[in-house]
Amino acid sequence: MTDESQGVQLATLQDLARYWATDYDWRKIEAKLNALPQFITEIDGLDIYFIHVRSKYENALPLIVTHGWPGSIIEQLKIIDPLTNPTAYGASASDAFHVVIPSVPGYGFSGKPATSGRGPARVARAWIELMKRLGYARLAAQGGDIGALISNAMAEQAPPELLGIHTNFRGTIPPEITKALQSGEAPSGLSADEQHAFDQVKDFRAKHFAYAAMMATRPRLTHWRASSPTTHNGLVAGSSPAGPTKNISILLDLRCPHRDGRTRNVHFSFVHSRKGVRQLAC
Repeated sequence: MTDESQGVQLATLQDLARYWATDYDWRKIEAKLNALPQFITEIDGLDIYFIHVRSKYENALPLIVTHGWPGSIIEQLKIIDPLTNPTAYGASASDAFHVVIPSVPGYGFSGKPATSGRGPARVARAWIELMKRLGYARLAAQGGDIGALISNAMAEQAPPELLGIHTNFRGTIPPEITKALQSGEAPSGLSADEQHAFDQVKDFRAKHFAYAAMMATRPRLTHWRASSPTTHNGLVAGSSPAGPTKNISILLDLRCPHRDGRTRNVHFSFVHSRKGVRQLAC
């Protein structure tokens, strides 16, 4: 095929496979992670991995940032310094945050649930517990994609510590729009912008939603993705290797190429233990 009407083109996957096999540098990502304070703590029977960077400004607002799918904490590395050190980017000290970036259960270096039922609401409760363990009596939450669902769940639970949330992913569609999407006919009276949004959602559900339906109904059929970052990227969107490949190394591969050239399971060196929170390095 000369277009993407039937999915990702062969040339795109070949280029991604070549990049992963010959150009990708895990050690560069590993060094970036190990330059940051990383921790693991057990919450609700599961290990939770997170990065915790405090601002030099003591009045900074604690912020927990949650990644989406397909994604990982790698996506958030670029926002840590601007949030914790805003004066270096032209903002004021009052704009500073203490930043906490956890891996959602089942992702990256967090533990893998053995049973179903660990959805956004349950993870939201774990995030509040995490922030309490870190000594934060007030906080804000941010998230995109699945991270937005978790942040929304935190707001719905309305813990007294939570001051507010910010999301960059639509979490709801009006009931009349949902009904219209099922029939394929847009409601009357939509503005031009609303019609454009309707058409975008309609196109997404019709042509780009199969992966989500498969994972929701037959998740074990997709377990093979865990050993193949190439097939994972192809399944999702055929993205450029310059972006998601770094995420895939954390999200799915979970095996680090060792210095002797062989691949082995990721292991951690625990530096100290305090209040149930263990610091680690890859």
